[in-house]
Amino acid sequence: MRITFFAAKSYDRESFGKIKDNYPELELEYWETELSPKTAVYVTDSEAICAFVSSDVGEEVLKVLRDRGVKLVLMRCAGFNNVDLDAAARYGIKVMRVPGYSPEAVAEHAMALAMAVSRHLHKAYVKVRENNFSLQGLVGVNFHGKTAGIIGTGKIGAAMARICRGYGMRVIGYDMYPNPDLDFVEYVELDQLLSESDLISLHCPLMDSTYHMINLETIEKMKDGVILINTSRGGLVKTDDLIAGIREHKFFGVGLDVYEEETSNVFENREDDILMHSTTARLLSFPNVIVTSHQGFFTEEALEAISETTLNNAMAYLRGESAGTELN
Repeated sequence: MRITFFAAKSYDRESFGKIKDNYPELELEYWETELSPKTAVYVTDSEAICAFVSSDVGEEVLKVLRDRGVKLVLMRCAGFNNVDLDAAARYGIKVMRVPGYSPEAVAEHAMALAMAVSRHLHKAYVKVRENNFSLQGLVGVNFHGKTAGIIGTGKIGAAMARICRGYGMRVIGYDMYPNPDLDFVEYVELDQLLSESDLISLHCPLMDSTYHMINLETIEKMKDGVILINTSRGGLVKTDDLIAGIREHKFFGVGLDVYEEETSNVFENREDDILMHSTTARLLSFPNVIVTSHQGFFTEEALEAISETTLNNAMAYLRGESAGTELN
């Protein structure tokens, strides 16, 4: 079976190439272009395509893929809010994903963002490189003895909770389905978590019920001087309301690996572009905000796990077996 990869970067070729010999039944074709209705029409002789979190896997794309003979969409990521599963089912296309690759990778990046904004590491780095060794503007805050609020305590949220506990923090959580493995986490209602947490970290999926869950109303319930971290999905936060909160000095710091406007930016080099009327540019203008480019997953261990699970999914499809990663 031939698999056409969309938005394939050099690290995708490298990580999948390392294990390709273990899957002689599969032929891998890498395309740098992103998946869209215009690019999907060029798929030929591929029963499967491989897409990523930034890909458009909506109904229009799926219809084109169906017409090109595609029967399988392999998502090389955990998130699938960009996939129209109902349309895929109508067109007879199976969708599979990588539900867990390295939750620790994302959780460690979340804590890296939290530590960076809490100790102004981004500002300190620039100052020292310019031979400015003044401590002016670099007063930070301790995490030890403070309260960490984890919204969503699945695998990634659980890993973040354990990290926070290791820092000597009280850990409270909000989840519709409490994690029985986290006996040290105190589960509370969302309003209580917002009002008591010194650090809030988002680790829940993006659904209708969680869309814009961080907004003016919920921000007002937070402590003054709170640190907010989002490594989950940009749509969890209403960006205009977040910016209003930053301007009102509600936050000690904000760390974002994802944000609403990221689709055209993520994984791309736009250093020569002027981001006019851009939400991203507005976020980057604040001295207490750190934005990274959806790199929470980006470790050697995670890439290896993504590659193996994706190709194992393809083999399960070929053999008519269930891999437990099917979405429809």
